[in-house]
Order: sequence, then structure tokens, then C-alpha cells
Amino acid sequence: MKKVYLLIALSMVIFAKEQTIVLGAGCFWGVEKSFEELKGVKDVVSGYAGGDFENPTYGKVLAHRLFKNRENHAETVKVTYDDSIISTRKILEHFWELHDPTQKNRQGNDYGNNYRSIILYTNSEQKRLAYQTKEEFQKLLNKAGYGKITTEIKPLKRFYMAEEKHQDYLKKHPRGYCPNHATGVKFKKVAKEPKSITPLGGKEILVIDANGCPFCQKFKKDVVDGYKGTLPLRVRHFENIKGFKLNGDVAGTPTILFIEDGKEIGRYTGYLNPKEFYEALGAFKVGQNSEAFKVAFDKKTDRRFCKKYKLFAHTPDGVFIDKFSGDILFDTKDRFNSGSGWLSFYKAVGDSVVFREDNSYGMHRVEVIAKKSGAHLGHVFPRADGKKRFCINATVLEFVPRDKLVNGN
Repeated sequence: MKKVYLLIALSMVIFAKEQTIVLGAGCFWGVEKSFEELKGVKDVVSGYAGGDFENPTYGKVLAHRLFKNRENHAETVKVTYDDSIISTRKILEHFWELHDPTQKNRQGNDYGNNYRSIILYTNSEQKRLAYQTKEEFQKLLNKAGYGKITTEIKPLKRFYMAEEKHQDYLKKHPRGYCPNHATGVKFKKVAKEPKSITPLGGKEILVIDANGCPFCQKFKKDVVDGYKGTLPLRVRHFENIKGFKLNGDVAGTPTILFIEDGKEIGRYTGYLNPKEFYEALGAFKVGQNSEAFKVAFDKKTDRRFCKKYKLFAHTPDGVFIDKFSGDILFDTKDRFNSGSGWLSFYKAVGDSVVFREDNSYGMHRVEVIAKKSGAHLGHVFPRADGKKRFCINATVLEFVPRDKLVNGN
């Protein structure tokens, strides 16, 4: 009998570690994903809560977002967490830091009472900590120049789970972005916070990321980690850039900013695959109306004996790199004069290029494409001596003398 009581007591202790709290900080898609990234959080469910009518749906909640004569439900998430791993205080600190609680009935461009900031507690300790952390964060916001917190704090009456299509929405749509409505104000300084950066002058690329953003991680892996282009590319959190003139707030991550002399020229919010990124970079670097852009991304062809050909046909020892990705594509050791008016090489360097059948203009050819950037380079033809002739457009290349190469590139 003692063993039975002991097992019951032990199960009660284990169960007591699990808590739930319902939080609203704007559109529930991004909030759900943000809390799922926290160690100790066991489950996050998107839903509706805080309103005065039963059986809300996404359509009903949107329809009531501007009504003032009834209490609409807010887009919320029910967070289930193990408080032996992550405390209620840490949950609430994350809540305050991930959005702007001074905005009433909105977050960023999402406007309506369904987007309001709200804490719906399920026990007295959560209530105490909600008010305590609110007071602490208000002082920090005041120092940063923000206004009064508008967040509702009240007990949870009922939570309605949202439709299935809204559950794990950002996981189901990996081409998206993580919404960013944070003020940048934090309860305490993050250890070894990245150093703030200022404009370099000239053209450069900034990538704004955020902790726990899966789209940022994917973009970094697919694009940033392999980038070798000649335009500087830096990655920072929004609060760690200073002195840049941007065209509005950064509403989500990743955001890719194209900057010239400290001023934003263009931006893309959300994940871009390598081909999309390099095409956008190409438009920024050389202009969409340039010959280089038309050759690389519209599959045009340089004029015979063009200015760049004459310049690159007689360079000293070195390599030719992709104008956009910076990858080494061809080596002067493999260059020869074919008399065609286009740069000619016996081969490409390593696996830097890929090939595609090209039957355009009534001809059967093999197209040569830069593997990383997807830029059209030219075509490859067989020679009578059994070798190959890579017929390459000069405008999509840049030349680097061999003695200027660093670590092989």
C-alpha cells in the first residue's frame, strides 16, 4: 500500500510541473513558432480566447475585429510548458520581448482587436508574475522612449483551438518569414551581444535575422554560408544596425536589405532560395537593364568582341569568378583563343557549373550555368580534337589575379 501511495504522490509532483498559459501578441502564426523554439515548452496551439461569444472561427474573429460593442476573441496561443525546465517568468519575459505591447489593437500592419496584446492566466502565480513583469518592462520601455503598455491581463475562461490550417502554419509554409514586431527592449543584456554595425559606404547587403527564426537559419545555410561575392554581406539583428536610412520598419525575418551609401535601395522579406537571391543581387549590383543582367538572368548573349571580352582575353595569370556569387568558374590556364569573339576555355573549374539541354532558336546546344547563382554563362561545344570549347560571355565574369586569391578564392 505504501508503494501505491508513493507512486500516486510521485505522479502528482510530475504533473504539477506542467502548466499552461494563453498569450496573444499579434497574428498567432509567428507567436506559435516563437514559443515552440523555447526549451521546456512541450506544446503550442493556436486558437481564440478572451472574447464573449462561443465557437469563434477565423472568419468570425476577423469580422468582429473593428467592433466596439462586444468583446472579440484575440488570436492567441496556448503554451504548455514544464516549469522545472523553463519558468513562468521566462515564458512571460519572452512574451513581452517578442512584440510591441504599447500598440493597442494591432501589431505592425495587422490592425484590429483580434491582434491585441493579452495574457490569460490559469493560476495565481501566473497572475502575480504577469503584473510584476509588466511593471518591470514598462520601466524599460519608458527608458527606450515607448508609451504605455496596453496589454490585457485576466483569467482564462475558455480557449478555442483554431482551424487545422492555422496550426504550425509557418512549418507548413517554409517559403515564408517570421513576423517581427519586437521593440528590441529586453529584460537584460544578452551575453556577448553582436557588435552594432554602421554603413560601410557604397553598395552592401544586410540580412536582418532573429533568434529562433527557422527561415533565417535556412537562408543562412543555403545562401549566406556559401556567399563569396564582392559586395559586402553582413547578418545582424535589427537592433544591432545603426545609422542606416531604411524605408520603414523591418516587419519580419529574414529581411534582405540592399544598401547604397547607407540608404536602402530595395528589400525582400522572407526566405529566398539561392537563384532568387542572386537574381535580386544582380539587379542591385549591375541593374536590370545592363548587358550583364540580361545575359545572366534573361539568357541573352554578349556582342562578339565586346569591350569585356577584349579586356578579359589577355589578362595575366588568374581566375574568372561569377560576378554575383564570387565562385571561381574558369582558370586562365584553360583559356584559349578560338577566334569566335567570346571567351573560350577547355573546361570549367571543378563542379562550379551545371549543364542543361538548350533547344532554343532551332539549335541543339548544351547550356552552361553557374551552379550557385544560376546565372547563364554560355554554351559548351565539342571540338574536332576531342576536347571541349566552353564559349562563355565575359560580362557575367570578374577577373582575379592569382596572387590576389585568398584561401583559394
